[in-house]
Amino acid sequence: MCVRGPSKMKENTPAKQNTSKGGGNSYKLNRGKMTKKVLITAEDVHSSLPERLEALGYQTDFLTDDSEAGLHKVIGDYEGLIFTTNTTVDAALLSKAGALKWIGRLGSGLENVDEEAAAAKNIAVFSSPEGNANAVGEHTLGLLLSIMNNITSAHFEVQHGIWQREENRGEELDGKTVGIIGLGNTGNAFAKKLRGFDVEILAYDKFKTGFTSKWLKETRLNKLMARADIISVHIPYNLENHHFINDEFFDMLNRPVYLLHTSRGRVADTHAIARALDSGAIKGLGIDVFEDEPWAKTEVIKRKVYKNILSNPRVVATPHVAGWSTESKERTAIVLVEKVAEFLKG
Repeated sequence: MCVRGPSKMKENTPAKQNTSKGGGNSYKLNRGKMTKKVLITAEDVHSSLPERLEALGYQTDFLTDDSEAGLHKVIGDYEGLIFTTNTTVDAALLSKAGALKWIGRLGSGLENVDEEAAAAKNIAVFSSPEGNANAVGEHTLGLLLSIMNNITSAHFEVQHGIWQREENRGEELDGKTVGIIGLGNTGNAFAKKLRGFDVEILAYDKFKTGFTSKWLKETRLNKLMARADIISVHIPYNLENHHFINDEFFDMLNRPVYLLHTSRGRVADTHAIARALDSGAIKGLGIDVFEDEPWAKTEVIKRKVYKNILSNPRVVATPHVAGWSTESKERTAIVLVEKVAEFLKG
């Protein structure tokens, strides 16, 4: 096992990790007088994360062997675990985590956590969606403006000497009706970004009521689907929301829509999206998340479906980076540590 203490890091720089391999597992150990330990499996974290954890009295270690076996081998020594999408925190892992008191997800989404198993062991579960909500809101707006104005497809045409003006005539956002499904952190952030445009904002949230304001109107899902020119989905993934965007979803529409999908990949049925693009139900698609990530590693038949979607000039796609800004990298760390600090106060 290869261990190394951390070096001093400049502010706003990622925490350096030891990537050398030795003896199976490889992780960086911060040796000192601290006895409480936190394991960080997330890559390239902001320097403020270990610094703030150490201010709470924690020794911070980085696991560079991100295999399931590597994590299972060392988890028993740690009071806290910090991770992102790539780490699965299931009952099998938690059964080996005898000292674990809390787990923290950098960013939003807890679909990779067995929350029932954690609750059974009195392990607190945290995430930090407040930290990257603004980034998602801005990214979603960027996707929308790009597909409405053919910016990405026009860029590649100009690159190749193709000069088509009429074919790239855009559509203005002003005067449109925007429907937001899910008014949590990211849904609210996107709604806020729309305030500078002359749009009507309709919002539906299964678990919230009474949120009508001067900026947006609360409505039922069927009314939103019938009236919206643009639909943006901001719901978490769980079994109830599996394939929420499906054929029935598109059957509820009264007109072709611009669809924005920055929530979670499995919220949408990829085949249904492909059919909606082919039928014209989707006028334009801005998508940041996929059922299979990266999609190129899925089975051959499914890859053909993805290629069909992504080759469509009415589609703009990004690789699950909507919440991935320089600022959110720091904010998600700060929010998460603040929640841990509150937990430790009891």
